[in-house]
Amino acid sequence: MAINSKIEWTGSTWNPVTGCTQISDGCLNCYAKKMAGRLQLMGNKKYISGFSVKTHEECLGDPTKWKKPSMVFVNSMSDLYHELVPTEFIERIFSVMNDNPQHIFQLLTKRPERLAKIAERVNWTPNIWQGVSVESEKYVGRINCLRSTPAITKFISFEPLLNDVGSIDFSGIDWAIVGGESGPRSRPIELDWILNIKEQCEKQEVLFYFKQWGGTNKKKAGRELLGQTWDAIPAY
Repeated sequence: MAINSKIEWTGSTWNPVTGCTQISDGCLNCYAKKMAGRLQLMGNKKYISGFSVKTHEECLGDPTKWKKPSMVFVNSMSDLYHELVPTEFIERIFSVMNDNPQHIFQLLTKRPERLAKIAERVNWTPNIWQGVSVESEKYVGRINCLRSTPAITKFISFEPLLNDVGSIDFSGIDWAIVGGESGPRSRPIELDWILNIKEQCEKQEVLFYFKQWGGTNKKKAGRELLGQTWDAIPAY
C-alpha cells in the first residue's frame, strides 16, 4: 500500500492489478503509464513488464494487515475492469474488500460495460465506492452503466476535464470530482466547464470536489476555485 497518497481525494492506494491500455481521450497523457516506466527502470518487481496488465496475488491480503482504517483507491495503476483481468481475480478482490469493512475502497473505471457485466456477480458492501471517468461530453454515457450497478456510493471523476460535458443527469450519483490535466503536455481546462458541473451538482444535490487546475505546474496552479477549496466527500 502507498500511504499518504498524493491523490487529493483518497488516503492510500492498493494495486493488486497493474498496467493498462489506452481506451479514451483522457488516456493520452496517462500518469500511471509514466510512473510504471520509472518504476521499471528502478527495478521494481511489480513493474518488470512495464505497463503490461499483470495481477499480483501476493498483494491480495494486504488490506487485512493495515491496522488503521483507511480510504483506499484500488488500482490507481490500472483499471480493475480491464478485459485482461480475469473475472475470478476481480471476484477475489471484492471478497477482500467485503472482509475488510474498516476501510473504504474507491474503484474508478473507464470500462463501464465490463463493470455492468460483473456487477451482479459480486457483493457490494457499503465500504465499496464505484466511480467512472467522464473526461468529455463524448463519454457521458458511462454514467448510465454506473447508475445501473448495485454500488451504494457512486461517483464520477471529470478528470482530466477536456471540454464542456453539457447537461448531466446526476440521479443516483453521490459525488463529482473535477480536475484539470497536469504534466508537460497537459491540455487546458476552462472555468466555464467547471462551473457548469458545479452548478448542476448544486441543483441536483450532488457533492462537489474540485481536485486541481493542473497544468505544467499543478502545485503552483493550486486547487482554489472562486477563492476557496471545494472538498465535499460522501459520509463514511
